Amino acid sequence: QVQLVESGGDSVQAGGSLRISCEASGFPFDAYAMGWYRQPPGKTSELVAVIGSDSSTLYGVSVKGRFTIARDNAKNTLYLQMNNLNPEDTAIYVCIKYQGSSRYSGLGNRGQGTQVTVSS
Repeated sequence: QVQLVESGGDSVQAGGSLRISCEASGFPFDAYAMGWYRQPPGKTSELVAVIGSDSSTLYGVSVKGRFTIARDNAKNTLYLQMNNLNPEDTAIYVCIKYQGSSRYSGLGNRGQGTQVTVSS
């Protein structure tokens, strides 16, 4: 059974940094692309970042240059390092397992999400 458990969400001041994590289980983590999506209050969800099984990455336009996605296959854990946060980054951040090894394989299972709140 696939399980994705996010952690690390918090309230921070604008300009601050935060790292959130997603601990995965129930599938061969290193064989799948993984990603982060976010849902701001009252808005639709949007891509934050995705990392393939080959560690290739893709970032959403609004976070490129500020956020870094990484994976530790030995720990079955996905990370998102967020720097220079601003209030527009306030959202529920959701960990997603793709259906295959690349971002082109389509979205699969998702976690419950972790709340990130940025105050000005």
